Amino acid sequence: MKKHLIPALCLAALTAGGAKAQLEGEPFIHDPSTIAFSDGQYYTFGTGEGGLVSADGWTWHKGGVRPGGGVAPDTIRIGDRYYVAYAVGGGGMNGGHASNVKVMWTKSLDPKSPDFAYHDVGIVASSDGKEPCDAIDPAFLYADGHLWLSYGTYFGYIRMVELDPATGQRVAGNQPVDIAIDLEATALMHRDGWYYLLGTQGTCCDGPNSTYNIRVGRSRNPLGPYVDNFGVPMLKGGGKLVWGAHGRGLGAGHFGLVDLGDGVEKFSFHWEADMDRSGRSVLAILPLTWKNGWPVGQENLRPGTYEIQSERGGALELAVDEVRLPFDFRKSWFRNPADGPDKPLPDQTLEENSKVWPKGPIAVDMGDYMVRPHQHWTISPVKEAGGYMGAPYVKITIAGTERALAATPAGEVITVPAFTGASEQLWRIDQLSDGTYRIIPRGTPDPRAPLVLAAAGRSTARLVRFAPDSDAGRWTFRLP
Repeated sequence: MKKHLIPALCLAALTAGGAKAQLEGEPFIHDPSTIAFSDGQYYTFGTGEGGLVSADGWTWHKGGVRPGGGVAPDTIRIGDRYYVAYAVGGGGMNGGHASNVKVMWTKSLDPKSPDFAYHDVGIVASSDGKEPCDAIDPAFLYADGHLWLSYGTYFGYIRMVELDPATGQRVAGNQPVDIAIDLEATALMHRDGWYYLLGTQGTCCDGPNSTYNIRVGRSRNPLGPYVDNFGVPMLKGGGKLVWGAHGRGLGAGHFGLVDLGDGVEKFSFHWEADMDRSGRSVLAILPLTWKNGWPVGQENLRPGTYEIQSERGGALELAVDEVRLPFDFRKSWFRNPADGPDKPLPDQTLEENSKVWPKGPIAVDMGDYMVRPHQHWTISPVKEAGGYMGAPYVKITIAGTERALAATPAGEVITVPAFTGASEQLWRIDQLSDGTYRIIPRGTPDPRAPLVLAAAGRSTARLVRFAPDSDAGRWTFRLP
């Protein structure tokens, strides 16, 4: 939090909470912690006391209890403990940068649980207000048996210390290491032998005038040196852009990794200003992909009409008889210039294509994409149908119709003549870390694990268990 830039506005932001960028409910928060799952619910905490809670990651409400107040907390689960780090003091409040990072732990984040009770660990990092560091904005990373904590703001260096994962206390004799400048609200990730330092550049706490954006560097060593994709050290202000202002959201900051497994990664953050909610600060959750070893933020799949192409080959389509375009093939080979200038040929219309469709349910298969209406699918969020981590449930219909994609108890995929809102007609679309997507019906016949739409063969689409090492359950969405 760059509270030292605009103290009065930042104080207001601390007490005001948040705004909505795309989540439902009241996702109002500032400086959200990494999202944690506890006792069947998701929790994130922010500056001030308390935080947000959600049963599905889509609809968020005020909830959660975090004593101690302070600013910019972070959470991590190690074994049966949830550690919470937060800062008291600093941040330019009252003109000072003297601060302490404190840690506490509990075995549950649910205030109703018998395991809910915070235990104070104590101070693990501090700044005296004169040294070139402001000890706020802590962030955890647990990797290879070691627990690391980064902290700091624009006032000097970002620093790293090592904690004991068994107690949360500072490792005896461990001294802070300077790892970056020109950042705040840091976060840490570990992937494929690389350590990633993410941080927020720009200004905060100024609503729609905030310039917050998320940057990243990486290192083979948790203590650095961290460099960006051009080799610029983060100790010299480097950092590759991960995500910034987009659409109606301004001021992206406070990255948190949300790893859902099976190659589905998302990231949480706050918008400093959601322009659709009075410019308030709000929690947001979006897909995270990887390109050439670097994290890349993505937006959720936009509503619209698409060709849905299997990575195995073949476009999703209605299993109906072919309706040919009227054409004399000789015109493409032996056209006479005397016939006049070339003219655009019209696409096949829905009316032309649908004349062979049965009235009832129609099976779905895969075929060579031919720019035909029975191969065009419209993706639309369904109001009040709920959602999952960071995205709403959608209906998938043949463009221009209400004929809706649906799952069957036998694991088959069909279309029904009209969308009714039934569970088997609602779909979640997860973007995978390689940029492709998986498509999951809300209601599946297997309660043990979600089934996904997959290419069971060159032309057969079925619901099967998702295999992360296979292309069968991976799809791309292309504009027709």
